[in-house]
Parts: sequence; C-alpha cells; structure tokens
Amino acid sequence: MATYLNLALVVTSIALIIIILIQSRGAGLGGLGGGGDMGGASYHVRRGIEHLLFTITIGLSFVFFLLAVLSVVLGG
Repeated sequence: MATYLNLALVVTSIALIIIILIQSRGAGLGGLGGGGDMGGASYHVRRGIEHLLFTITIGLSFVFFLLAVLSVVLGG
C-alpha cells in the first residue's frame, strides 16, 4: 500500500511541476521586481486553455496535499 501511495505522490508531483512550468512560460523575470506593466498592477482574465491549466493546477495541488497527508498518516 505504501509503495502505491508513494508512486502516486511522485506521479502527481511531476504532473504538478509540468503544469506549473507550462503556465509560467509567458511570465518573464521582469514581473519579479514589479516591472513589466507600465501602470503597475493589472487585471488579467483567464480564458480558454489558460483557465483549464489553472483549474488543473488547483486540482493537482489538492490531490498532492491529500496524498501527502495520507502518506504521513499511514507511515509510508
């Protein structure tokens, strides 16, 4: 049981890393210091594939959290 739990945790974490990297392809280092936008903060609406990736990220992070808690509880 612990082996399957650990394998599921690894697969979920790799999928989560890939989805996050796909999302951040448009974000450059200019946004780290507050640069990038001329007026400062802006509002961005997620549509289409961007919204789907955002939803998948939330779902995968929730699954990852549950698997991590189960791993600790079961002592895996």
